[in-house]
Amino acid sequence: MESKKSDKGVEEIGVDNLDQKTGTGSFHFNLDVLQKMRDEARKGGGLKQIKGQHIRGKLTARERIALLLDEGSFEEFDMLKTGRGGHLGSGQEYLSDGVVTGHGTIDGREVFVSSQDFTIIGGSLGEAHSEKISKVMDHAVRTGAPYIGINDSGGARIQEGVDALAAYGEIFNRNVRASGVIPQISCIMGPCAGGAVYSPSMTDFTFMVEHSSYMFVTGPQVVKTVIHQDINAEELGGAGIHSRKSGVAHFVLPNDILCLREVRRLINYLPSNNRHKPPFLDLRDPPDRTDPTLDYLVPADPNQPYDMKVLIRSILDGAEFLEVHEAFARNLIVGFGRLGGQTIGLIANQPAVLAGVLDSDASVKGARFVRFCDNFNIPLICLVDVPGFMPGPEQEHGGIIRHGAKLLFAFIEATVPRITVVVRKAYGGAYLVMNAKHIGADINYAWPTAEIAVLGPRGAAEIIYRREIQGSDDPDRTLVEKESEYRRTFLNPFLAAKRGYIDDVVFPSETRSRLIRGLQVLEGKEAEKPRKKHGNIPL
Repeated sequence: MESKKSDKGVEEIGVDNLDQKTGTGSFHFNLDVLQKMRDEARKGGGLKQIKGQHIRGKLTARERIALLLDEGSFEEFDMLKTGRGGHLGSGQEYLSDGVVTGHGTIDGREVFVSSQDFTIIGGSLGEAHSEKISKVMDHAVRTGAPYIGINDSGGARIQEGVDALAAYGEIFNRNVRASGVIPQISCIMGPCAGGAVYSPSMTDFTFMVEHSSYMFVTGPQVVKTVIHQDINAEELGGAGIHSRKSGVAHFVLPNDILCLREVRRLINYLPSNNRHKPPFLDLRDPPDRTDPTLDYLVPADPNQPYDMKVLIRSILDGAEFLEVHEAFARNLIVGFGRLGGQTIGLIANQPAVLAGVLDSDASVKGARFVRFCDNFNIPLICLVDVPGFMPGPEQEHGGIIRHGAKLLFAFIEATVPRITVVVRKAYGGAYLVMNAKHIGADINYAWPTAEIAVLGPRGAAEIIYRREIQGSDDPDRTLVEKESEYRRTFLNPFLAAKRGYIDDVVFPSETRSRLIRGLQVLEGKEAEKPRKKHGNIPL
């Protein structure tokens, strides 16, 4: 029998007549129908729609899965599943219902995946569509495998009315139940608007593609209608906006191909679930390797910036570092690397941006990353050069107290191995927030260039020696002298080391070997928590 396809979807394939076939020919008839239905499902919305997808610089749902997973590993679920047709439409059915779901492997490790098909009803989400996604998410949790969702959808299927809204709720429930159990990754590779944005925002990492993906709760037309402002989709919720300003996007790549490759790279740093440790990968980088150039990394002038990424790449295996949130809150660096083959989460102040000061965005960025690493048994390495929290009414009115407390809460709550290296400045409350010994860090090192104090030298001198300065014939010269005196007396790591707040003052060139040895010592760390449902982090 021939398969007929209208512009809207599958009309007839002959399935309704299966029960009329009897005898020896019925088996072969069934095989023919199965093959035709599979071929129909693989066509998506048809060649015209596929061509339109390519013209927009986007891959199809199945092409994306093929690039993401190991070749030949994909096993599809519910290829022949269809929806109920909707309340307002023609009752048309579509094989696969606008989403491709199943499981496969990334470098031999099992993952579950869903990929919305924009060529079928704009990838809109309805009841059957949601059921397919929910099924693979349930499988992912039960089997302890990461879940990767590829979003390319016009939003809720309006024809299905409240059923479409209920369908989103089913996915949201699963996002929360899976949180902290398996890694969840979202790839935004097209439109993602309205209620659809909340599922990606609850996953652990969100990828976006430049110039072809966008996210917003209300679109440009609604913005124009309600607040009379003209703005396009890119300016409202494009990849650049969410990577630099809102912090919604953790990674932004130029195209679909590079985006999916980066997802594969991220998976290689992560464990499959919260019961496993991250994969071990020996890059043949000697654990005792030293780098003499680090002895000269910190400038003699304490106010001169330098690039913390030089230190990061020096100490990590193979100089490989996967930075997360690279364009957002650049004064704090977070990301994944390896030390002695073991995955670590790294948090570091960046003196080259805003002097490495902590502000609201940096605090939230760091807290989110710390909590993820703690969920998935990834040790934390903290490199400190922080002059304090950002001053000013804008930060205070924006809630820097609450946001800074998030980072503090996250570190204290974390039970994974935690090692800190104070590279240069560690002043005031920011010293404590950046994983100090007093908030439960396991091992704390300092470089000889470390400055650990309540205040910086000028502020401290102005307070401590105020009378001498005001009574001097030359207050400016006296202030400089007292500042130098304070620096010689207090701004060194040896006072903290004498009190046991610093476990050792190390040569910078030996930082890598000391960190690797510290991780080995802490490998069997166990930490007991008080019995409670969960803490009340200052959201």
